[in-house]
Parts: sequence; structure tokens; C-alpha cells
Amino acid sequence: MSNIIAIVGRPNVGKSTLFNRMTESRKAIVDESSGVTRDRQYGKGVWNGIDFSIIDTGGYAVNSEDIYEGEIRKQVMLAIDESDVIVFMVDVENGITDMDEEVAAVLRRTSKKVIVAVNKVDNNKRIIDSHEFYSLGLGEIYCISSITGSGTGELLDAIVAEFPEKVEFENVDNIPRFAVVGRPNVGKSSFINALTGEDRNIVNDVAGTTRDAIHTRYTKFGHDFFLVDTAGLRKRTKVKEDVEFYSVMRSVRTIEDSDVCMLMLDATRSMEAQDVSIFNLMVRNKKGVVILVNKWDLIEKDNASTNEFTKLIQERIAPFVDVPIVYTSALSKQRILKALETAVEVYDNRSKKIKTSELNDIMLKAIEAYPPPSIKGKFVKIKYVVQLPSQTPSFAFFANLPQYVKDPYRRYLENKIRENFNFSGVPVQIYIRKK
Repeated sequence: MSNIIAIVGRPNVGKSTLFNRMTESRKAIVDESSGVTRDRQYGKGVWNGIDFSIIDTGGYAVNSEDIYEGEIRKQVMLAIDESDVIVFMVDVENGITDMDEEVAAVLRRTSKKVIVAVNKVDNNKRIIDSHEFYSLGLGEIYCISSITGSGTGELLDAIVAEFPEKVEFENVDNIPRFAVVGRPNVGKSSFINALTGEDRNIVNDVAGTTRDAIHTRYTKFGHDFFLVDTAGLRKRTKVKEDVEFYSVMRSVRTIEDSDVCMLMLDATRSMEAQDVSIFNLMVRNKKGVVILVNKWDLIEKDNASTNEFTKLIQERIAPFVDVPIVYTSALSKQRILKALETAVEVYDNRSKKIKTSELNDIMLKAIEAYPPPSIKGKFVKIKYVVQLPSQTPSFAFFANLPQYVKDPYRRYLENKIRENFNFSGVPVQIYIRKK
């Protein structure tokens, strides 16, 4: 059993600021412009020893100019259905608006407990002004300032009092995180929606629809991991809005925090320079990598299409070409489960440990067959190899003259390791150390 809070209200009343304060994080993007939050955002909080989950929703609006209005409204309704307690957030500066009345009408029809939080109440005059919100007919109101934290303690006391019992949360820190990353509008949200079978993330033809990094727990077919949908990454020179800048930074941070990154390409646009930059960012962070070529159903194909496309990708990502490539279509659900299975395999490869005896039997024979070239008449002799106790595959080769082992021979050693052991999709680190 779980305790779930949903924060709902019209746009720009401070829902994401309250979400960040209750979760003691900066997971939700906060900006003065309205309509910043679009998808449901999930977080975890604790108050008086009671754990709970929090859902931040997009602003509920009717007849606005936002092209996402219908989708956001649907996301709000889903959040209301999922929650145990609903925090209805209003703004004392603007008083009761038509949109507040619309939201209140929806909430009066639900059987869930609704708590009214009047935001931006930071002086005595505003406390008096807040009394008008009793007319919404939703019971007691709580005056807060989500920026300063004033009144949030009393609000949380009222919320946790509605929970039936204390709930122990499982530790999710060790659950794998698979991030779906790519340029804007390649189909990342559609891919995750197809896998989960629900409209978890908003999908639209407009690039940049997803702004927050959205975590979705996936527990089907014996799997248990988080799927993370990220904002599309594009060149810094093309990042115009402040909000988009924070979205891009959040996507970069998501890559750093993930275990496996699924780099999604648009089959109709091939692999562009920005895709290569994202790929290199993943490799630098030593993440597992799977390349997904989405919208493959839109390509006119013959027997050689897949091989030609694969060869083109490998030319762009060389020298690290031992990366699985899956050709998918999120729209028709073509090979989406294959993509997941491949990501799980890459995750296993990333944590694989090789016995030292087996490693030496194979690698010392490969070194004997093709020893390091001599430099200035000095011969390099490698006598021993061991896998280091690191989070990602790293190998130390012990030599008498490590300074004379150059990059081409390091690549030879890496290739021999990959030939004999399956490290597909995982960057391998080679270190040459003094014997």
C-alpha cells in the first residue's frame, strides 16, 4: 500500500515550487512563465516519520492558447485517480479565477480527500484575503508560501493525518535506470508510452514537448527498472528559452545518473552531428549504450537497408562500434520489447566480472601472438592482467615499460577482450601499469 499526494491547480500558482520543497529536491522545473510543467512528475517525501509519494501536475486550464491544454488536463485527471490525498493549490494574489472554479468543480465530484492550499500568503493582509477561498466549498484552507516554506508544516500535518497507516517504502536506489535520450521529437515519449501501455508522457509533434526528466517504474515480464524520458538535447546555440536550458541540463544530469542510455535516432534523418555529441557524452560518462533507430516503418527498405544504415552509424561512432543497434517503431510497437531486452543485456554486461585466471589464459596468448612494438630499441613485456573492482569494466595490464604502450595497442587489447567476452554496448577502460 502507498500514500500518494497529487498537487493540482491552474497554471502558475506554484505547484512545482511546493513539489520541490516537499521532496527536498529540484526535480521539477520552476519558472515564472505559465505552463512549464506538462507531464506528471513523481517524487518521494517524508514527514513525521511517514513516507509518501508526490505527483506534480501540469496546470489545469480550459480554453487557453496552450496547444497542450487537452493533454495536460488528461494528465491531471490521471493524477487525481492515482492519489489518496489531493492538494488543490490556489494563488491569493489573483483570488478566485474562472479556472479555479473549473478545478474546484472537478474536485467536488471526487471521493478523495481534498486540501486547499492558498499560496503566496506571506503577510497578515494576505491571510485575511485568503478567506474568500472558503467559498469554493472544499472545507478548511491552509495558508502557505511555497517559496519561503511558511505554513507548509501545518499543510503536511493535515495531509499525513489523512493517511490510513505508516507505510514503509522499499529502497529504490539499487533499481537500474534506463534513460531514453535523443534530439527533440524523435519519439522518446511515444516509445515509453508504448512500453508501459499508458499515456504516461505527453506526445506532440512539436519539438521540446517533454521538459522534465520523467521516471516510470517498469515491472512487466519479470523486469524491474526505471525508464527515464528526457527532454530532447540540441546544440547550445539553438537553446533559446530559459526553461529549455534547464530541461537540457536536467537531461545531461539524467545521463550521468543512469546505468544504460538508449540513444534514439530518427530513421528519416539518419545520424546527425548532435546525435554523435550525445553518444560521446554517454561514453565519457561510462554508461551502457543501446542505439534505437525509431520510425523505421517510414523508410522504404530493401535487403541491404539495415546493413547500410548500421554501417553509416558505425562510421559516425568509431572507434567504439561494439554497440547494439535496434530498429524500432514506437507507433507500430515494432521491436520495442527487443529494445528493452537489449538494454537489460547491456546492463548485465556493464557489471560483468571475468575470472583472473581465464582472463590471463586468453589475453597473454593474444599478447604473445602480437606483442607491443618496440620503441627506441626497448621491448615492452606485459606479464599479467586483472579486472579492476570498478563499477564499469576496467582492466589493468602490468608491464615493465608502461609509458611505451600507445593508443593503437590499447585498442588492440580492448578488441581482444571484446572478441572473447561479451561487453557489447559498454565502454571498456584499459590501463597500463608498472609491473
